Amino acid sequence: MKYRDRNEIIAQILQTANGNRVRLTKIMYDVYLSHSLTREYVRLLIERGLIEYLDGERTFKTTEKGMNFLQIQKKVHGYILDVPSMHKKEENLSIL
Repeated sequence: MKYRDRNEIIAQILQTANGNRVRLTKIMYDVYLSHSLTREYVRLLIERGLIEYLDGERTFKTTEKGMNFLQIQKKVHGYILDVPSMHKKEENLSIL
């Protein structure tokens, strides 16, 4: 598995709980984290208001704020992936 930074892991957790009510175990398996790391990340996301815990059901769900984070993260990730192609265009233009 490749190295993932904190934002990628957070985005994966939010995506797993996106529109669904999922348990901690599902998040743990989908994101490939240990139980203790999953609990740490989920605790952080709850504190930041990106995910909510539904006590009666013992499940997690991405909040509206979490959905906004996902949208921004996807845009940023798209720009990062697009940077090499921008450099190639600039090199082609400098030849002319």
